Amino acid sequence: MKLENNGILIINKDKDYTSRDVVNVISKEFGTKKAGHNGTLDPLATGVLVICLNRYTKLNKLLASNEKEYIAEVTLGIKTDTLDIEGTVLEKKETYINKNDLEKALQKFVGDYEQEVPIYSAIKVNGKKLYEYARSGKEIILPKKKVTIKKIELLKFKDNKFTFKCLVSKGTYIRSLIRDILDDLGVIGTMSNLTRTKQGIFDIKDAYSLEEVRKGNYKLLNIKDVLDIDKVTVSNDLKFKILNGNKIKGNYSDMVLFLDEDGRELAIYKKDNDDYKVEVML
Repeated sequence: MKLENNGILIINKDKDYTSRDVVNVISKEFGTKKAGHNGTLDPLATGVLVICLNRYTKLNKLLASNEKEYIAEVTLGIKTDTLDIEGTVLEKKETYINKNDLEKALQKFVGDYEQEVPIYSAIKVNGKKLYEYARSGKEIILPKKKVTIKKIELLKFKDNKFTFKCLVSKGTYIRSLIRDILDDLGVIGTMSNLTRTKQGIFDIKDAYSLEEVRKGNYKLLNIKDVLDIDKVTVSNDLKFKILNGNKIKGNYSDMVLFLDEDGRELAIYKKDNDDYKVEVML
């Protein structure tokens, strides 16, 4: 399949694929080196992964979402170094919690809180990624950042497992959230499954598996599908200014997509006081 398409593809990532693995598969299928993802998922995780193709890779910053929804499964009685089931087991013990206590603990985390970043993450401290410190056995003070848990709901609770759904701000580590919930309950456990069900406007029900993409069963989204934006066709004189990244004047909405007379997408401009300046050159 050799398609020179510009577009956005919503993938339902399979387990055991890195986000980069998915990009590599899509690049091969579409015959392009210009592909990138928006919002990394760990290999353990499944669910929504937004892929931009060709000139649409420039849209990544506009597609960055302030909120994401996940469904997470927790297995009690196991503690690992990575805070998920694929890590090295540090401790095992019989663990019991009461459902009412669990529901109360979950609700305690609704709102803003300072979350400690997991040691097995790509966050940099002093120019070095945290997982590099972990692998070398060096101790490091883990940074904290403010995150927001907008909603959290217990879905299942049986034996030594429970599953919850949460809507969180960008940058929230679900592994860390689980650790903090369990710490509040005074028990150990680890994340055993994670699915991203939403990323901004993108929903898992509209996502395609890699197998579907290989079979040609997919739809590429365009700018109008993902951004609330007007389209304006311009003359060749204005096209020249736009292609040179010049500021322009006009009476448009706050953000506008300019096209040439052949329908080619040129650039997205954003209102800047009395002018419009280039936001993304396509």
